[in-house]
Amino acid sequence: MENIIKSQSQAYKFALIAVFLWSTVATAFKYSLQYLSPEELVLFSSLTSLLALFFVLVINRKLSLVIPYIKNNIKLVFILGLINPFLYYLVLFKAYDYLPAQEAQAINYTWALMLAFLSVPFLKQKLTLNDIVAGIICYFGVLVISTKGEPFSLSFSNVDGVLLALFSTILWSLYWIFNTKTKGESTVMLFSNFLIATPIIIVYFLLTQPIMVPSSNGILAAIYVGLFEMGITFLFWLKAMQNAENTSKIANLIFISPFMSLIFIYFILNEKIFISTLIGLGFIILGLVIQQKKVKE
Repeated sequence: MENIIKSQSQAYKFALIAVFLWSTVATAFKYSLQYLSPEELVLFSSLTSLLALFFVLVINRKLSLVIPYIKNNIKLVFILGLINPFLYYLVLFKAYDYLPAQEAQAINYTWALMLAFLSVPFLKQKLTLNDIVAGIICYFGVLVISTKGEPFSLSFSNVDGVLLALFSTILWSLYWIFNTKTKGESTVMLFSNFLIATPIIIVYFLLTQPIMVPSSNGILAAIYVGLFEMGITFLFWLKAMQNAENTSKIANLIFISPFMSLIFIYFILNEKIFISTLIGLGFIILGLVIQQKKVKE
């Protein structure tokens, strides 16, 4: 009994660290984009994450697993790397470039619902009434946020930004769906994706961006994003789930993140938080709770 309590306690510690770090990334994205283009941010943050995951593999003596894993799953690793980190973060950062941080991060939280919808054609899962109700509630919340509290006016603050943010949820959902096709050690899988994607990101960057020396503020912000959005935070979350005796209690902690995120957005970015954002985010969280209830059952 003592070991179970200790294990669950460890799980909460790792989960809360992950939730705290994820709560800072919307602010970090928007701050970074003051100094870098979305393409620059993808490049520098991906390189940071690649190096961080490399050192994690070296410390855990798992680097030797990378080449065999890639050889056995080359097509899938290429597809996964193309999605994450390349396409997903490029689209997500462009969305943040167009939208206020509070809007982009709220819309991005609907990816779990998009995952349920895309699991129907890709994983042959059935769409339930819960999924449909959750979808209506969640996307009404998106409508409330993106129209500044006037959902029936259909007057969006930035249509391109909203569409990009929604597209990012499709890419992120596809990434996790394709992840079900392979088995491997999680850090090895993630590192392999970044290893394959890095040359693609570099080529795309050279073809689309002028070569300029970025500011120190931009580089430091990109390093933060690479460490605490793309890489290490996933390992904290994974450690939490591995230690948890009750994974649903740990999973529910993720709902703290968007509200904590608004605090950082307000105090660091000095972005006025709209009442419509809080109301819309409430709808999104309610929809996700309904959808998660279906998953538990």
